[in-house]
Amino acid sequence: MSQIVVVGGGFAAVWSAAAAARRRAEAGRREDEIAITVIAPSPEMVIRPRLYEENPSSMTVLLDDVLSPIGVRRAQGTVRAVDPDRHLVVVEVDGDTTEMSYDRLVLATGSRLVPPPSVPGADLMHDVDTRDAAADLERHLDNRHLSDGPGRFRAVVVGSGFVGLEVATELVDRLGRRAAAVGARDELWVWLVERADVVAPELGEGPRDQVLAGLAGAGVDLVLGSTVASMNAQQVTLADGRELSAETVVWTGGMRAHGPIESLAGDRDVLGRLEVDARMFVVGVPDLLAAGDVASVEVAPGRLAPQSCQYAHQHGKHAGHNAVADLLGLPLLDFNGDPYVTVVDLGSAGAVYTEGFDRQVRAVGKSAKDVKRMVNTQLIYPPTKDADVILTAADHLSESRPVKPVPVEGP
Repeated sequence: MSQIVVVGGGFAAVWSAAAAARRRAEAGRREDEIAITVIAPSPEMVIRPRLYEENPSSMTVLLDDVLSPIGVRRAQGTVRAVDPDRHLVVVEVDGDTTEMSYDRLVLATGSRLVPPPSVPGADLMHDVDTRDAAADLERHLDNRHLSDGPGRFRAVVVGSGFVGLEVATELVDRLGRRAAAVGARDELWVWLVERADVVAPELGEGPRDQVLAGLAGAGVDLVLGSTVASMNAQQVTLADGRELSAETVVWTGGMRAHGPIESLAGDRDVLGRLEVDARMFVVGVPDLLAAGDVASVEVAPGRLAPQSCQYAHQHGKHAGHNAVADLLGLPLLDFNGDPYVTVVDLGSAGAVYTEGFDRQVRAVGKSAKDVKRMVNTQLIYPPTKDADVILTAADHLSESRPVKPVPVEGP
């Protein structure tokens, strides 16, 4: 029996496994001929792009509801190392380690937040990188009414990338409701602190005017060209000497590839991602594929796929398909992802929907918010329990693109 192992429990891993199961079925092979196993640290898949929202603990899908109907096994554990020479992974389960062999391996262990700088009080910063961290932030917000300090309903968000924008605008609403409940709405204040001299530098010029308008409309104050120098439970001191009275600080300082990739040879990009070829195989490492936030692959001339839910879906579908095809000596697919889109949530100010790497704005305000809501509540979720529906969705030709092109619209 041949063994395909997928490491990870997020979008790229789930879709790698589903696409492998689809290709196995297309080739007429049984489960006892080609076993597909997902090794994940939790029985749940966390819908990570939603962790900036209220009630993050509910943002999960049971992996078995996706994997079991399509004949994919799940093993719980954390892969600590990969031995490509012996075709083994080292798995830790409850402090003990074991080895699992593979014929083809797909690494899809995702990314993790770059830790905040080692400044005084850095341990007081919150983040929304994991479900536990997001739940901890929610508990912190729920307890703000117990404080009598001037900063109890004030927050500082550090970093104005995608996550920073969404956290800051969402905090206006989340803190605002809690402040209003105790008659303290006038105490509400949210600052967005960015080291660069422009907001959202990674988004570029395309949507900047709309982002600025959305931040202003949501009630977020910008602090540009600075960062946090120190903090305590009541106050944040910035590098330029300004002091902000706030009891909530959220760090959103960028992402890097995560997982057992340190044990592997091969080139990496600036985000720590493994270089893969057009067929999602790791360059220089036989029988190993990578997908999602650990894979560095070109999606357009001179453009690498960004770390995003959209490309995690597409990476996974190609990697899983090719893992089985390569094992059986069948034709392989070159990666051909969907056109790049972004939908940035701006809280009560709506959203901004863009297309292409130059991020041409296609919708703003309520119309873009409707797209964002559809993406977050429907499109990014894998189907469950119905094998036919799951395998149909695992087709590499199925789009992860949220909507067809729409006219530019305002609020």
